[in-house]
Amino acid sequence: MNIINDILNNKMITLMVSIWIIIQIFKFLVDFIKYRKVNFRRLVGSGGMPSSHSAVVTCLATTVGILEGFSSSQFALAVGFALVVMYDAAGVRRAAGRQARILNQLISSNKKIDNNEKLKELLGHTPIEVAVGAVVGVIWAVVML
Repeated sequence: MNIINDILNNKMITLMVSIWIIIQIFKFLVDFIKYRKVNFRRLVGSGGMPSSHSAVVTCLATTVGILEGFSSSQFALAVGFALVVMYDAAGVRRAAGRQARILNQLISSNKKIDNNEKLKELLGHTPIEVAVGAVVGVIWAVVML
């Protein structure tokens, strides 16, 4: 059981999980206020302001930097990981979301296409959503350490 205790007491893990939960609840509440209906998918879904992906990875990188040193190899790895995740969130997944929107329009306008499943359009983030998420992640790590 030491492994479970070690994981639960790991500051990096608890900070990452807590900022993810806070941001997802925030997005859920904003969605509820905006549309006046409960959408539980916002608690675990991707997309929206701010990017929880960016917040989690920048929180991790900041925590590693503070605890292990900003000149450490671990910090360099965490920063590299964060950059890849944020690039993906604003680039690849955003493009996939745009493609899904267009495909959904084509499917709804052409009855010959046999697809009853609507594709998920909110996949990625705008650059500002990524930037705000990144700032929130850094602030969370600095404040909570």
